[in-house]
Amino acid sequence: MNAIPLAIPASWRKELQVLAWMTGVFLLAYFLPLSNDTVQHAIQEAFKLLQWYVRNHTLACVVPAMFIAGAVTTFLSKEIVLRHLGPTSSKPKAYGVASVSGTVLAVCSCSVLPVFAGIHRLGAGLGPAIAFLYSGPAINVLAIFLTARVLGMPIGIGRAVGAIVFSIVIGWIMAMIFHREESVRVREAMAMPEAPPPSRPLWKTSLLLSGMVAFLVISDWYNPGNVVVTTSGGQTFSAISLQETRDEVVYQLEAPWNDRPVGAKFTLPKTEIATVREADTWVIWLHHRKWWFAGAVGGVVLLMVWRWLDRTEISEWMGNTWDFSKQIVPLLFGGVFAVGFVGALIPETTVARWVGDNSLSSNLAASVIGAFWYFATLTEIPICEALGKLGMHQGPMLTLLLAGPALSLPSILVLKSVMGWRKTLSFTGLVIGLATLTGWAFGALI
Repeated sequence: MNAIPLAIPASWRKELQVLAWMTGVFLLAYFLPLSNDTVQHAIQEAFKLLQWYVRNHTLACVVPAMFIAGAVTTFLSKEIVLRHLGPTSSKPKAYGVASVSGTVLAVCSCSVLPVFAGIHRLGAGLGPAIAFLYSGPAINVLAIFLTARVLGMPIGIGRAVGAIVFSIVIGWIMAMIFHREESVRVREAMAMPEAPPPSRPLWKTSLLLSGMVAFLVISDWYNPGNVVVTTSGGQTFSAISLQETRDEVVYQLEAPWNDRPVGAKFTLPKTEIATVREADTWVIWLHHRKWWFAGAVGGVVLLMVWRWLDRTEISEWMGNTWDFSKQIVPLLFGGVFAVGFVGALIPETTVARWVGDNSLSSNLAASVIGAFWYFATLTEIPICEALGKLGMHQGPMLTLLLAGPALSLPSILVLKSVMGWRKTLSFTGLVIGLATLTGWAFGALI
């Protein structure tokens, strides 16, 4: 007697996922010990991190990225994407274009996701698309220079070389692992009827997308956060501003102050802050004027939209943007909240004990922490500096710098919705594994 295969109908899978999420939320709400002081603190910290993310990254970074993703899907033809990034295109060309494109964005792991989803939907090969996904947040020129200045030249060089090599190697390995699935996807894409020729020259589309990318880069222009703060009581301290909410600022000391050691974090209400003096650099100068420049670039983009697009195209663009927003934003917010909750339960002194030597287990711990935590652009540097003062070895430090910017729990949740659990877990495993081995080898040499 032949066994009957227990296959789950495709129409049921989404409903089972919804049921799993509902069950998880129910169990969490049912059993969470809300009277526990630690849990209460973790919930508060989770909301603080979410507020910081909403106030500092959503409007300046996530929203422009959604519009770019919608524009990529709407205005770039499938043929152009397949020619430059498709599975059958020249490998050096495809991976080179993907790496350079990611570098130009220079955004955090969450903000690169909508654009990755857009080029993946249009038929970009998995390998080049993954190279773009990793290179966007990881190959950040300013972050690499600051890493060298703050954490030392060897780690700065290791981060630069590792990030460039990782983007290509991880993309290539992913393409090899899922070669059969990619072949099917290419055949399906080729079998689709040809789209009508574009209504405008390619240079106009390229200029429009370039203008939106320029707006994103300027609006999300990072501030390293080095400040000298004077309190309302007349005391002064030197610190790095890590997290600002509506009412408070989280600082990390660069020099001892009030019995607090270098690297200590503390929260100061804004009502107790008298003055804040920032470093006099061109980065800070541009940061304080970014909305003037972004507004000028945005005006040029709106002019191009008005002159070159018709109502049907704009409607389709807004529809694609909204589709990406529905798919991605709830997962980003949920992931950031979860990171804030769990992060409050694990103090930095505990993390430092896990990564105090250059063993494989220490490097693995640093890689896993980096892969699941959310690091806004540049914040990984002062965090590593503080962990170094608490005893973190340089090998795990490089491991965290290679795994952290490219991944986070919010980005993992979004990637699952874009390409499924198998590819998401494979990408996550490759980042964690390669970062672990690279950091371990680096630590053995230094």
